[in-house]
Amino acid sequence: MSSLSNQLVSAEKDEIARAIRTLLARPLVSRHDDQAAFDLVRKRRGPLVQWFDYFCGWRLVVEPRLGYARLVKVHSEPVATRPARRRRTVRAPFNRRRYTLLCLCAAELLAAPVTTIGMLAQRVMQAAAVEPGVPAFDPVSDDERAAFVDALKLLEHHGAVTAMDGRTESYLGDEGAKVLYRVDTTRLIRLLATPVPPSRADAGGLPRSLLAESRYGGEERTDTQRTLHARHSLIRRLLDEPVVYRDELTPDQAAYAASVAGRRLVRRVAEEAGFVLEERAEGFMLVDADAIATDTRFPDDGSHAKVAALLLLDLLVTDGPLPAARLDAEAADLLLRFPQWAKSYQSDGGGARLAADALEVLTLFGLARRTGDRVAALPAAARYRVEPGSAVQEDQ
Repeated sequence: MSSLSNQLVSAEKDEIARAIRTLLARPLVSRHDDQAAFDLVRKRRGPLVQWFDYFCGWRLVVEPRLGYARLVKVHSEPVATRPARRRRTVRAPFNRRRYTLLCLCAAELLAAPVTTIGMLAQRVMQAAAVEPGVPAFDPVSDDERAAFVDALKLLEHHGAVTAMDGRTESYLGDEGAKVLYRVDTTRLIRLLATPVPPSRADAGGLPRSLLAESRYGGEERTDTQRTLHARHSLIRRLLDEPVVYRDELTPDQAAYAASVAGRRLVRRVAEEAGFVLEERAEGFMLVDADAIATDTRFPDDGSHAKVAALLLLDLLVTDGPLPAARLDAEAADLLLRFPQWAKSYQSDGGGARLAADALEVLTLFGLARRTGDRVAALPAAARYRVEPGSAVQEDQ
């Protein structure tokens, strides 16, 4: 093979790996958000579709004319570690009310390719009034309008609706605000990633019934279906979770990961997606040196909770496991020593709230686990341990 051919093959592999990691971080890539990323996915869509289907059982839909690519990521088990977040100044996670209004807005927007914010609010109010178990929507309430705006801003962010005239935020202070929307109904439908449509799901078995995938069979699986499910579910976890511990795997996943074929496949996934595989006795970690597949980072000084998490983690690694009350006390002492820091926590009970938020960060990154009233560091936390004598000394 000539030098030029080698370079072309290498360039293709690099582009496919970059596109895989891009889609893992952003399952919906739009032309209007990132032209370069969309062009890359569109260019390599054939190999990408095959890669995600074979290794993960995930479907990739690329719409060149409509300008978006959608990776339909399905989890084998319900997870709540990556909630929808508000697109305004406060990036707080959606609560139940905002999810409810998001679903009602999406359903009503399917009926009209063009609408206004006032007309949509009226339709949502009417729909909520006739849906059993759904609280009434009151656009006169400031809190209700804020939740309604958050739902619409998320749909705008994903390109499902576009404000042609006016700004969605104007509805926060004025129920009579004029905002004209154009609706992309195809993209709106693509946002739903459940294998089973909600209308066909067993209401008594939600949310698990939404995730039933027919390719893996039901209660009585064949050996082929069991192996396929073990392979796909294991790779999904490796690609989606910061750390995968062996003691958290199902028996089928653990058996597959320990097999010759499973170990070979895990290495192949890491290589083809551009990850560095770290395999230890305790588990696995896929590291993206370029941080393309990373949606959030740790360590990171982007929030007070992450800073506190790093400080508490060293304590857990050195002295843990510890009672949760000890972490509360350490966080309270931290606030006392730095009274101008983390002002949102500088109040009664602030130490406990800061410790809880920090522990949530550590749990999300697979660095700590709470069992009852005790918190223990997990094996991956050792990489963040501050070694004695490692501090940088100032020049004398």
